[in-house]
Amino acid sequence: MPRPARTRPGPVDDRLSDLTAAFVNPGALRMRTFVPGALPAGAPLVVVLHGCTQTAAGYDRAAGWSALATRLGFALLFPEQVPANNPNRCFTWFEAADTRRGSGEVASIAAAVGAMVRLHRLDGARVFVTGLSAGGAMANALLAAYPDVFAGGAIIAGLPVGSAAGVAEALTAMAQPAALTGPALGDRVRGASGFAGPWPRVAVWHGGDDRTVSRLNGLAVAEQWADVHGATRHGDGDRIVWRNAVGVPVVEFNEVRGMGHGTPIDSRVGDAPAPFMLDVGIASSARIAAFWGLGDAPATAVPRPARHAPAAARPSRPARPTPARAAKPLDIGRMIGDAMRAAGLMK
Repeated sequence: MPRPARTRPGPVDDRLSDLTAAFVNPGALRMRTFVPGALPAGAPLVVVLHGCTQTAAGYDRAAGWSALATRLGFALLFPEQVPANNPNRCFTWFEAADTRRGSGEVASIAAAVGAMVRLHRLDGARVFVTGLSAGGAMANALLAAYPDVFAGGAIIAGLPVGSAAGVAEALTAMAQPAALTGPALGDRVRGASGFAGPWPRVAVWHGGDDRTVSRLNGLAVAEQWADVHGATRHGDGDRIVWRNAVGVPVVEFNEVRGMGHGTPIDSRVGDAPAPFMLDVGIASSARIAAFWGLGDAPATAVPRPARHAPAAARPSRPARPTPARAAKPLDIGRMIGDAMRAAGLMK
């Protein structure tokens, strides 16, 4: 008997729709959305940027954003990189043409935000952005280029604004960021838009064993925004908070010890492990939403040894220099190779 023809399965658990409203799109990005049913007018909007090799739907399913949006009552915009721009779907965070206000990919995302706010009658004063890796660096670029659009951000395994101009500088910065003071880092944000504040609140998440983007980049991102806010540092170690003059936490740095390159998730609450979506018992999406004031933080979970991802996608364990401990030599060659693969520049 003839066998039934095999059909290709559709996208797995794709809860997203394409943005139908017209918007200016100089960066030629695809825009996916999720809007919970019966969402009231005046709801917040969260913009989520995936990492290299990922899709918007895959990142949503793994990080649990649409489930959070349904429970807490906000809309989602997922810019998605297309292979025509980058074969590995990386956002172009290291090119001025795509990160400068009014230009390229950041202009496309800002325009899509405006379209979402108008289409769904959202609260334009409560728009937030987060991203992983190349998406994290691009989220940081958005916060600097459009601080008048975003009330807060969360940078996961990303880099400071102005880290690189071109591929060569990007590879160096990912492996070992330039040693700059807080004011020098802050000047890069202040010079990106001419904005005078109030500035977005920023949370930073980084794996302590990240070989693709050095954890020192995460600290530099936090110091960059702390300087912009004129905030004072409180605490040390795995969680550092910077508070403004009236004591409000405006910047935080969260290091996940033992975690490689990726977004920390918790499968016990419905997050889905995948390459670069690392099951360490921490639901970072919920914690990020809580930092922005969109919900209560989940109960603290004890991080467990992570079944991070298939072995081929799992970054190797790096040397981990910190000010409190003697630094081991960095394997720069290996880190650059990992960085190139993550940036979509080599296979």
